[in-house]
Amino acid sequence: MSILNEKKALIFGVANKRSIAWGIAKAMHREGATIALSYANQSLEKRVKPLSKEVEASFVEECDLTDDKAIENLFNKVQSNLGKIDILVHSVAFADRDDLNGPYHSTSRSGFQLAMDVSCFSFTSLVHHSLPHLNDDSSFLAMTYYGAEKAVPSYNVMGVAKAA
Repeated sequence: MSILNEKKALIFGVANKRSIAWGIAKAMHREGATIALSYANQSLEKRVKPLSKEVEASFVEECDLTDDKAIENLFNKVQSNLGKIDILVHSVAFADRDDLNGPYHSTSRSGFQLAMDVSCFSFTSLVHHSLPHLNDDSSFLAMTYYGAEKAVPSYNVMGVAKAA
């Protein structure tokens, strides 16, 4: 028997086949979980939709994690399609390219706020909006990266956001 049999996982953060979230989706599917995926925007759709077939994802939907109404709508759609979920995975990070290039001290205020909103606060918002849509004994999984602990060239504002 697989350890995630009859469990439903909603995974945020698959961007391509090299995403940590993609590895999590494959592992959870291999262990018997029903997979649902959410991606950030239409430009990612062309990469995520083909991957979703590999894990037999029964739900694949765009969600802007900076928009609480979009998050609320997503959870309502998930529950309508799958029922309540057991696992929520947050493997999300984003910063404007300009704030990843050059020295960290050149990060703009708006760029810093966007990186923190998407990469950090979105987990809080997902937890808040997911509560009515969770089965008892559900789990949250939030990912970070080595760059949150040590300075990594060109990781800049993202290291700060993921450390938070």
